[in-house]
Amino acid sequence: MASKFESNRTNNEEVRIVMLGKTGSGKSASGNTILGTKSFKSMLYPESVTVKCSKRKATVDGRHVAVIDTPGLIDTTVDQEETNKTVCQSILYASPGPHIFLVVMKLNRYTDEEKQAVQTIQKLFGPAADKYSMVLFTGGDELEYSIEEFLHGSAKLQELVARYNGQYHVFNNKLEERSQVTELFQKISEIVQKNGGSHYTNEMFQEAERAIEEEKQCLLRKKEEEMQKEIEKMEREMQERYEREREAERKRESEERAREERELEMKLKEKFDRER
Repeated sequence: MASKFESNRTNNEEVRIVMLGKTGSGKSASGNTILGTKSFKSMLYPESVTVKCSKRKATVDGRHVAVIDTPGLIDTTVDQEETNKTVCQSILYASPGPHIFLVVMKLNRYTDEEKQAVQTIQKLFGPAADKYSMVLFTGGDELEYSIEEFLHGSAKLQELVARYNGQYHVFNNKLEERSQVTELFQKISEIVQKNGGSHYTNEMFQEAERAIEEEKQCLLRKKEEEMQKEIEKMEREMQERYEREREAERKRESEERAREERELEMKLKEKFDRER
């Protein structure tokens, strides 16, 4: 039975793809490979070339396709919070919602930066996005052995792929080889069919936003509690210091009175002795 996705040729439904990943992962170049055009600005550069979301359309293998490119995550040269907000705008560009999030990463060691980028994606779009996602590896020209062997060497990457429908694909963006795009769409088709032809929705995104806000409020409450504890600690220390100082003062006063009493007693004794 043909899925809703597979019937795009007849009902003209647009296949909406959002490209996500850290700076330098090859998102823009992969978007160009998918569309078969130089629609997105792509170059080897240490800073993110894409600074805002952009949407380009094309007909690919008889399907109407829309690709949304996004700024790179974990870019230390820009404000990360602003970048995250911009990346979230991809949902508007992909309205009524993307069929697939392509989590783009270079065929390389799974670094802390890559892990942080993935965690940011999962946080921004929530767990509901997992079933609408797959991993797209770039740099296929540098792969010296099979992708299966590559994945076998990293338990963390295997876990990531498993989380994203168990689907992954490899692109060589240096080759104008359309078969790699056809294979990608076959895998996307399997995911969309598995999801009953549905797509990620604005409601799912709002749920992710609520979770982020709840986490922020939780952290804020925790910070306020920590501040309150610190204030109470400082107040206790001040009170204890005050009491120590008062005790020291009382002790000095007591000692002074005792000294004065001894001096008075001695004077009285001397006077008494003289008068005798």
